[in-house]
Amino acid sequence: MTADFAGKTVIVTGAGKGIGRACAQIMAARGASVIAMARTQGDLDALAADCGAVGIRVDLADNAAARAAMKAAGTADFLVNCAGTNVLESVLDMTEEGYEAVMGINLRAALICAQEFARARVAAGRGGAIVNVTSIAGHRGFEGHMAYAASKAGLEGATRVMAKELGPHGIRVNAVAPTVTMTELAAAAWSEPAKKDPMMVRHPLGRFAEVDDIARTIALLLSDDAPVVTGAVLPIDGGFLAV
Repeated sequence: MTADFAGKTVIVTGAGKGIGRACAQIMAARGASVIAMARTQGDLDALAADCGAVGIRVDLADNAAARAAMKAAGTADFLVNCAGTNVLESVLDMTEEGYEAVMGINLRAALICAQEFARARVAAGRGGAIVNVTSIAGHRGFEGHMAYAASKAGLEGATRVMAKELGPHGIRVNAVAPTVTMTELAAAAWSEPAKKDPMMVRHPLGRFAEVDDIARTIALLLSDDAPVVTGAVLPIDGGFLAV
């Protein structure tokens, strides 16, 4: 891989597993210094051994802890808001606890991290880039995804506001909306043909996404190869939303 990000620093939330871990690994491989945020110290230790990432253990559901973690991270060049969770509840069965858990991590924590990142960059008088990880669930109605869909659609709306307000400071803000992505949990959840096949047929490319597919696209949006791309929501979905 090329050293596209030599001399740059990136903060990756939710870096312990899945897409976040892949982002940390790819950015490190391309020369960036990586500050990884996750809840589990063991995941951070493994990432440090794997790619030299500096770990910050934090529960982003705690607003004050999220702000403190961002301040501890310092003034980075890039932010990837990848931390996410889901509680499968229907419209009729949604609980306040489930709503708060999902919205707290997927939306509120992402806004706090973006705010602290932007404040530091503006104070330093330098530009930068943010990528927020959303989902095709913010575009299509999936059963049992009430709060999750609301959180991801909300983050896409916030992405456009951030792009508008932070553009004059040289900070680009985009979002990616992945389809089903083959993390360990997803691979198990989508292994049953009765569940997988009806979803797969809606993907013109005939496959779900791998974590590296998402991470490589995020790296592109952070890079100098996308210098005037901001306010965009890019589906990484194998064509799902096109058909």
